[in-house]
Amino acid sequence: MVSLTVNGSPQQIEADPATPLLYVLRDELALNGAKYGCGLGQCGSCTVVVDGEAVLSCMVPIMLLEGREITTIEGLGTIDAPGPLQEAFIELQAAQCGYCIPGMMMSAHALLRRNAQPSEEEIREALATNLCRCGTHMRILAAIRRAGELMQAASLPATDQGRAG
Repeated sequence: MVSLTVNGSPQQIEADPATPLLYVLRDELALNGAKYGCGLGQCGSCTVVVDGEAVLSCMVPIMLLEGREITTIEGLGTIDAPGPLQEAFIELQAAQCGYCIPGMMMSAHALLRRNAQPSEEEIREALATNLCRCGTHMRILAAIRRAGELMQAASLPATDQGRAG
């Protein structure tokens, strides 16, 4: 049995210790945001965040995750209350087919937790393991920059955001 926390909820996982995290998320916890793409760690569609770092969940066996904090796309917000990253991707229409988007967003989430104002080079570096065949890269880059702005605005008092206080 492996104990871990997924999207803030403690989980006890009874599975073969060599089972990749991706299968546990999808098959045991019904969290289907992380996608199976290549199964080889080459496409990034399975990216989740483990203890603040972007991780390819198809490559990480659950035995290495005892006591760790995992965040999936489902942990960023909901349909009714999207998080800043989701809000920015919606606002800028950064998704086309959407298959790669959860992985892109999770890589961006890890980056924005460290640096809410990343340069284009830093964003590109953070997304280096995430592939997109639809060609929405420029909108994805813009959405990540916008999410950083939204995150910064959310952390300021109302008077600092230009609103009457």
